[in-house]
Amino acid sequence: MDKSDITLERMRTFVRVAERGNLSLVAGELGIGQSTVTRHLQELEEAVGAPLLSRTTRRITLTDEGSRYYANSVQILRLVEQAGDEARGARGAPAGTVRISCTAAFGVLHTSRLIFDFQDRYPDIGVDLSLTDERVDLVREGVDIALRLGPLTDSSLRLRALGLSRRQLVASPDYLAKRGRPAIPSDLSGHEGIRMSNVAGSETLALQGAGGERHMVPFAGRLRVDHGLAAREALLAGRGVAPAHRWLVDDLLAAGLLETILDDYSLPSAPLNILIVPERAGVARVRLMVDFLAERIAGIPGIEKSSSQR
Repeated sequence: MDKSDITLERMRTFVRVAERGNLSLVAGELGIGQSTVTRHLQELEEAVGAPLLSRTTRRITLTDEGSRYYANSVQILRLVEQAGDEARGARGAPAGTVRISCTAAFGVLHTSRLIFDFQDRYPDIGVDLSLTDERVDLVREGVDIALRLGPLTDSSLRLRALGLSRRQLVASPDYLAKRGRPAIPSDLSGHEGIRMSNVAGSETLALQGAGGERHMVPFAGRLRVDHGLAAREALLAGRGVAPAHRWLVDDLLAAGLLETILDDYSLPSAPLNILIVPERAGVARVRLMVDFLAERIAGIPGIEKSSSQR
């Protein structure tokens, strides 16, 4: 076998195996049999003339040669994809698939609807939307961009700030009629709190008064949930008080189904960002999606510009 046997198909298979570390997962992702994945890898290694992967019963890792070959392969595949994008762009028809990971509740209530509008504008672009509050490895999972709420730690990805997500304390009118309306932060100690179990420090609320004074208030209750939509349902059912993102409950506030409380006190806002896999940033359809989402998300209730955006 010679270098002419280094096909793009085999190279793509190798790249995804390197990123996923699992042959069966890659087979399912590519829609081919696991035996085909194995054959692609063997043929590529024979053509290259060096072992690229080290396989044990437990894991698959890159050899030193494989690490270098992986980095070059990613660049080659990106250039091939960009060339295709430019050729299609010359005909005015961007195409392909954009893979997006998004914070779950925000994705259900807002991102999914924006994607519908995006596809109406660009009918040849497919979208694969994954909703999760977990911090997934974008490269490993084959994701192009991610919308993430809260602090970020992965500095290897490109970041585009979308703004700050404002939060407010809310409860249902029925709950407040039964339990009374808190007038000052310390009144919260006598109320049922709906807490997020996947948010660190949810047992304490940091409130800031109009004069800048800070109040650290214990926040407890019998119900903890790990999904924003579950918290929304609990609020509607009158189960307690919660610090909710404005975009999560704005329609319920407008309809009078929920009410804000302690309006003279503010909660810290959470940053909302788009993360972009660097190797995907130059792909035309990915750029179109990032620009579209950034423009439209700015108009969602409760999303405010950060100081760096003003």
